[in-house]
Amino acid sequence: MFGFISKNIITGLVTILPIVLTLYLLYWFAVSLESILGELIQTILPNEWYWPGMGLAAGLLVFFIAGLMMNAYVVQRMFAKSEQVFYHMPLFRTVYPTIRDFFDYFSPATRKEFEQVVAVTLGETDMQVIGFVTQPISERLPESFRDEDSVLVYFPLSYMIGGYAVLIPRSAIRPLDMTIEEAMRFTLTAGMTGAGSGVSSASHKDH
Repeated sequence: MFGFISKNIITGLVTILPIVLTLYLLYWFAVSLESILGELIQTILPNEWYWPGMGLAAGLLVFFIAGLMMNAYVVQRMFAKSEQVFYHMPLFRTVYPTIRDFFDYFSPATRKEFEQVVAVTLGETDMQVIGFVTQPISERLPESFRDEDSVLVYFPLSYMIGGYAVLIPRSAIRPLDMTIEEAMRFTLTAGMTGAGSGVSSASHKDH
């Protein structure tokens, strides 16, 4: 009886907790923007001109303008130059690159680099792992790492942020009919979430 109860409690927790954490993160983000920028706006504008939510709206506007400006090559170069300061500061150079790499994954520009979801066969074992082709053009790789018959494939690790970038022969990879989101969710949870629609369709094609 106790096992039945605890099993259902854990199932409910696993089901609800991701939703709660996601909503809390969005709530925290909105409240933080409103608190920081809202107070700044109130020091500039008369109190009767301020309305709740103006800080959040101002924050979203700032992010939009920053993203718009980053499309310009000059701004990109200026940002890259100024960013180098953080890479040379004693404390920031340890923390900042890690945070930067984490958020870069969610960047639309970075996500375009994940050209395709593939399955890679490991030697003659017939074992296959899911990877992402991050660099199919050999000219963009370090000179000593270039091979026209190979592509750079990223293998994410399950249940953690990280992975390996491996140079793989093109003959060893097999394209999968999966989206980046489906493949990443499937690999990061070690398949516990089940196969997405892309996996199912790929399996039907193989059969």
